[in-house]
Amino acid sequence: MGQRVTLGDIARQSNVSLATVSLVLRDKPGINEETRQRVLDVARGLGYRSRPQAEFLLTHNLQQVGLLMKAQAGEPPYSNPFYGHVIAGIEAACRRQQINLLFAAVPVDEDNHPEELPRMLLEGELNGLLLVGAFVDSTITRLLDRHRTWTVLVDAYAADNHYDSVVSDNFRGAYDAVAYLIERGHRKIGLVGSRPEAYPSIGGRRRGYLQALHDYGIAEPYFADSHMSSHESAEAVTDLLKRSPEVTALFCCNDQVAIAAMQAAQALDRSVPNDLSIIGFDNIDLAAHVTPALTTMHIDKVSMGRLAVQLLLDRAEFPSRNSVTTALRPTLIERASVRSLPPN
Repeated sequence: MGQRVTLGDIARQSNVSLATVSLVLRDKPGINEETRQRVLDVARGLGYRSRPQAEFLLTHNLQQVGLLMKAQAGEPPYSNPFYGHVIAGIEAACRRQQINLLFAAVPVDEDNHPEELPRMLLEGELNGLLLVGAFVDSTITRLLDRHRTWTVLVDAYAADNHYDSVVSDNFRGAYDAVAYLIERGHRKIGLVGSRPEAYPSIGGRRRGYLQALHDYGIAEPYFADSHMSSHESAEAVTDLLKRSPEVTALFCCNDQVAIAAMQAAQALDRSVPNDLSIIGFDNIDLAAHVTPALTTMHIDKVSMGRLAVQLLLDRAEFPSRNSVTTALRPTLIERASVRSLPPN
């Protein structure tokens, strides 16, 4: 019996992607007639026998998917307390779908802009791509368009916004966090770990903070502007508390910033929560184990990864549909770092 002809054999001889071969053999739209005929001619010439529809559904046209995750200088990608759980969700979903997952780190600057690109993106051998935590810049866009790689952004953003994406509802999560502080009597509330030109997810949290103040009739914001590094945010908190000692609560744009804010407050003899209430965002594992345990906004990070794979599968099945953004709404986790103030 001769060796079985695979989609890969047809793709190589036709000089097209595996996904294109699969779409042609399933008589799906979106392929120009010249390419369609070339693929069919090659398939017949190789003696390809069509497979049952169920087998196509098993592969989902996504034999090889790249997972590109941001990595800042000196930070191993898998050590990130947020994205480690996202990757776990992605890996589990890919195993279930029998998708071959390739991993690469994308070095980024302080604002999450890529500084260099991995070889697997340059070579264009991927059927799909999951980009985690970084901007899609113009170089990446050109590569993805050239190779026609289906792409889903995971806590990642692009200026033209035509990609499928899975994100947190950062605005609503921040709004709910600040409203929680206000409803416990706090009126002098600082924001830590953002800047006016911050990464979009952090920009959403900044807007949520400001909207909550506005809706509750609080005119004065207090900013401790910084990048998301622990050192820089601790310095910003120190400056804020020295400049505005009347501040009674801080909303921090992630849990690592919140933990740094706790340490900065304690160094100024401000007890948490007796002298200063602090709420974080993300609910990383460490948040439950610091003293006091951190009140925070929980994001279902594993589901974020799993949903990203589902969006990629759906894009492979329906390549011409409109782009979709799935936003996960954060939920409050009450612990011990916020106290209620007595009524004035």
